[in-house]
Amino acid sequence: MRDGGILPVKLGGVKALVITSLSGPDALAIQDTAEPTLKLGQTLVRVAAGGLNFADVMTTLGGYPGTPQPPFIAGREFAGVEVSSGRRVMGYTQWAAFAADVGAYSNRLWAVPEHWTDEQAAAFPVNYFTAYLAYWQAGMTQPPPPGRSHRALIHAVAGGVGTAAVQIGHILDVEMFGTSSSDEKLARVKELGLQHGINYKRHDYEEVVKNLTQGEGVDAVFEMLGGEHTAKSLRSVREFGRVIQYGTATGKPPQLDVRALYAKSASLQGLWLTYLCQKPEIMEPAWKQLSEWIAQRKLTPVIGQVLALDQAVEAYKLLQEGRNYGKVVLKI
Repeated sequence: MRDGGILPVKLGGVKALVITSLSGPDALAIQDTAEPTLKLGQTLVRVAAGGLNFADVMTTLGGYPGTPQPPFIAGREFAGVEVSSGRRVMGYTQWAAFAADVGAYSNRLWAVPEHWTDEQAAAFPVNYFTAYLAYWQAGMTQPPPPGRSHRALIHAVAGGVGTAAVQIGHILDVEMFGTSSSDEKLARVKELGLQHGINYKRHDYEEVVKNLTQGEGVDAVFEMLGGEHTAKSLRSVREFGRVIQYGTATGKPPQLDVRALYAKSASLQGLWLTYLCQKPEIMEPAWKQLSEWIAQRKLTPVIGQVLALDQAVEAYKLLQEGRNYGKVVLKI
């Protein structure tokens, strides 16, 4: 380490950000690794930028399902140039995105909009597909029943998925409630279309939602915290509501309130992008809709910080400590 950054290690090969042990962000190191060996269906991408997700932080601690034994290359989201065609692409992979060269499956690559930078492209796949598919699973991509509006509670609303969910919810005319620990962050997200910001350090979001909806609750909760928040989220939905669970940022297993499930005929539904990415019948319609909104300039990734690769430890800790707004991007 040097001045809070990472001291590069020269070993020969492709520069990459490597998780050397499952002991947290301080175990990250820039190393030269072997060129990626392409598997059937993969193409080589020269990476310009990588998008950082809370799942990446959990991976450094061994808390993400299926984490391999170190050392291995970090990252799951990237943007760059497909070597074989020269086209600009953004993509998703389970591991090894934060390297100069990545072997990526062609069906997990999407064309970068001409008016986007590499950093914006690197901030798109995980956040926007997760947010859109959460609305889709909750039935909110279709109009609500007559005389009723869609309502959603979005946890960590000032983060990457949260800001994406607000942009998409604004397009879908969803009444949105969002939680954050900062009034300043909530004010910025309201500029994106959030109607009801809730500082969870000062207010019980379960009570606020109950009061603002006259006791009815919301149709869906976008839940990535785990622990007690899964149970509180279930109590925040109205009849036939859904909690969409796509993470456990607290590091605690989700708690269930089975009585709330029974009382409201509610449901808890998981969302794992790694699995859904393998389903073209799901991903292709999602991309078709998202790309239309992008072309109409209705979606623009919210980037809070862009840091150099040798500042990766600092970048990871921004997410770990909840100090980020929107997306944190690494320049590869």
